[in-house]
Amino acid sequence: MTIKAGDRLPNVEVGVMGSGGPETTTTDEIFSGRKVLVFGLPGAFTPTCSAAHLPGYVVHNDAIKAKGVDTIACVSVNDAFVMDAWGKSQNVDGKILMVADGSAAFSEAVGLVLDLTARGMGIRSRRYAMIVDDCVVTHLNVDEGANLEVSDAETMMALL
Repeated sequence: MTIKAGDRLPNVEVGVMGSGGPETTTTDEIFSGRKVLVFGLPGAFTPTCSAAHLPGYVVHNDAIKAKGVDTIACVSVNDAFVMDAWGKSQNVDGKILMVADGSAAFSEAVGLVLDLTARGMGIRSRRYAMIVDDCVVTHLNVDEGANLEVSDAETMMALL
């Protein structure tokens, strides 16, 4: 079942790159006591994700945070090494928290998995964005297919 506005995020372990290498954290640690705009996507270094989805949040980072968002987080079913390398290649420079959902535990827990095994890509995340206030979802936009129509930075800024 897909999470919806009003639902509390499940507490799931995810990865981030720390100063000494990959670190494990939890969604409670990321979302508790703060307003977070989190967006999920099928994969680092994939065409739409690299050309439009992540770059939009990098470009609009200051404007989004000016609207009361404490953290912008990007979640993908990749490991912390890949998320870190992708962030560096996209000039994230600490503006976006790059969250590794390597085993798709978070994506499965919120009901936003995308099965691309027939295309040789395994289980991935659907393309979405949500606004979370102290672990509670206030808005969720999920794109259909490979399109980037409702989870982009501009659309989400209008909801803040």
